[in-house]
Amino acid sequence: MKKIVGVIPARLESVRLPRKMLRAVGGKPLVQWTYENACKSKTLDEVIVACDSKEVEAAVKAFGGKVRMTRADHPSGTSRISEIAEDTEAGIWINIQGDEPLLDVGVIDSLAGAFADPDVEMATAAVKKTDEEEFRNPNVVKLVKDGRGFALFFSRASVPYSRDGLFRGFWKHLGIYAYRRDFLTKTWKNLKPSALEETEKLEQLRVLENGHRIKVVEGRKDSVGIDTEEDLREFEKIISRSA
Repeated sequence: MKKIVGVIPARLESVRLPRKMLRAVGGKPLVQWTYENACKSKTLDEVIVACDSKEVEAAVKAFGGKVRMTRADHPSGTSRISEIAEDTEAGIWINIQGDEPLLDVGVIDSLAGAFADPDVEMATAAVKKTDEEEFRNPNVVKLVKDGRGFALFFSRASVPYSRDGLFRGFWKHLGIYAYRRDFLTKTWKNLKPSALEETEKLEQLRVLENGHRIKVVEGRKDSVGIDTEEDLREFEKIISRSA
């Protein structure tokens, strides 16, 4: 197996929760919780924080983590990871959201395993859900996939639509991605933003609209991102209960 690297894009500025990567929970910045959780993966050979802030860089170095400074003009985490992959030898790259410290690391390992199939150039994860409120929430991204487990579409809309009115559950997209190095540094970087991407505000649709496929692996449990003060307080409660 080629070297597998997990990267945590950690942009300092955030609209809904300012400076969230450095917000302290239980005496640690949020980025540290995410980093230490990712390091529990059985398949990652290395974990790197990719940042655009000297403050984040200093915080990661303070807890002994690996960090790389990247350009400040990247439009997405994928773009930020691509910069690092250009000069770092590793076959598989996994994009781990910096604001999901409770991610089930089993998903990371499953994503890495997906590349045993030589036809897979990009992969992501989803979890089966049965909550109708989530199904109708545009902030929850849904996906549908084909019989081989490749994504057909991602949407904020309630898909698939049940014409007979019977709710059968749905696949909730988990915001974690994995890529072969060549796809990330040669293919992805040359794909222009697509019409579907601009409409749904989902960058993974750029891949599908340009004729590439995304393998979907099944997660064992949902992952909750920290986007608001309320989310941060809930995470603090979870940490205190497990202490």
